[in-house]
Amino acid sequence: MSSSTAYIGIGANLGPARNNVEQALRLLDTLPQSHVSAHSSLFLSAPIEADGADYVNAVAQLQTSLAPEQLLQRLLAMEHDFGRVRSYRNAPRLLDLDILLYGDQIIHSATLEVPHPRLAQRAFTLLPLLQLDPFIDIPGMGPAHGFVGAVANQRIQKIET
Repeated sequence: MSSSTAYIGIGANLGPARNNVEQALRLLDTLPQSHVSAHSSLFLSAPIEADGADYVNAVAQLQTSLAPEQLLQRLLAMEHDFGRVRSYRNAPRLLDLDILLYGDQIIHSATLEVPHPRLAQRAFTLLPLLQLDPFIDIPGMGPAHGFVGAVANQRIQKIET
């Protein structure tokens, strides 16, 4: 199978959130048939439709030969290894990993939806994605930068290193 470019959203707001996001970036680079080719800065963002502490977020650009469902299973296993518990929708979490984009594919299956359904509605996914590629298109939706105005009221700030 040839390599595809996937974008992975990473977030955490429990435990050592920044450390968890940084560790996840390193672990993504160890996935079979995959490597992280770039990643955004870390960002601090307010929870949306959720409670709890602010989130630490980033987006990783992953070159992978894993099929989308295989990649999803690896990400879910990584979340589990970090101790993620899905107690209720948008519950605070030690680690959250989402496939935001997988090449130019549009996927609607029982377990996976790509592009991520809220990608263009969340500053914490959209802005780090645009940091990696300011001209990226969201398959089926158009240029990602066209959605920036819709997230302008969401609190997000770059974490200085």
